[in-house]
Amino acid sequence: MKMYQKLLMSVLFSTALVGCSTLSGEDSSGNMGTGVQGTDTTEGVSTTGIGSGDVFTGSPLDDPASPLSKKVIYFAFDSSEIAPEYEAVLAAHGAYLASKPNTSIILEGHADERGTREYNIALSERRANGVKNILLLQGVGENQLEVVGYGEEKPVALGHDDQSWQLNRRVELVYPAN
Repeated sequence: MKMYQKLLMSVLFSTALVGCSTLSGEDSSGNMGTGVQGTDTTEGVSTTGIGSGDVFTGSPLDDPASPLSKKVIYFAFDSSEIAPEYEAVLAAHGAYLASKPNTSIILEGHADERGTREYNIALSERRANGVKNILLLQGVGENQLEVVGYGEEKPVALGHDDQSWQLNRRVELVYPAN
């Protein structure tokens, strides 16, 4: 019986040592581990390990603190002019896409329900093309951008009031699923 206890203690001790060595040590490629205490730099974004509680460790596109997490640009009524409040968001997406020439996105333009179907499709395309032009000026390649104008066909708000219409006047930046 004592032999089994010694064997069990030995296995537990060895497991604990192996676990500790991977939490803050280097892996075989020389990078710091991503355990509780390690730090990892992936794709130019510095992140701390799991459990730190204050630093997001996923894709920069999903980091709520990053302007890259904002993927909807809203527009005024009957306008394709991009409001100044979205300049930083588009600059961040432009820099991100310019640094990743193999990544492409779809710029989905939308309009509210007011106006004819044909007018709304043209307006939504103008909105998406306006976003495209800003991204091109940031160094994004033409082949990385696809423009689609949906007009009023895909509303996010189904109401018939100013608040719903505002939510439907938009361009969505759609990144491919990983």
